[in-house]
Amino acid sequence: MPDLLEAVKNVVQSFMNDEPKSPLHVGEVMSFWSFLSELADEQVHSEAGINSTTDPELRKAFHEAVNMFKSQKERLIAFMQLEGVPIPPLCESKPISDPNEVPLGVKLTDDELGNSLNIKIVLGISICATAITQAIRNDVSLMWVEFLQEYMTLGANVKTLVKRRGWLKVPPSYHPPGLPN
Repeated sequence: MPDLLEAVKNVVQSFMNDEPKSPLHVGEVMSFWSFLSELADEQVHSEAGINSTTDPELRKAFHEAVNMFKSQKERLIAFMQLEGVPIPPLCESKPISDPNEVPLGVKLTDDELGNSLNIKIVLGISICATAITQAIRNDVSLMWVEFLQEYMTLGANVKTLVKRRGWLKVPPSYHPPGLPN
């Protein structure tokens, strides 16, 4: 089993030695670039969710998501600019509108909105976990670990909400052939 304390010690030591930082490799840059594009997309979809639901708890979850996406975007843009990585074209924020004004044929249900936020969180977790495994530099790895932790915290809260409301999509139970009942 991996030793957590040993891993933390190794990371701390890597920051304390005076070795120059290696340049970012192509995989790290691609992860940043792709993730930043996805963050902007997730932010816009969450803003649209705020504009579509009147459910106070779901609105709160979307507001928390938007704040997290904005924060991650800002940190990532600052890091990329510091490293000389070009910023991809990003979606623009949505203006605030009244959810009661959205026509019924256009408006998503709270069930659909909650589950779409869940899917965005799963996607973010997947991107962060993949990027951690590709990162060579410890400062890059730590940034991804921080983003992953934020996604997992948000995901736990959203999952609790959609589960409590009966919106969670649960696949049928699997009963292998020949298994006694």
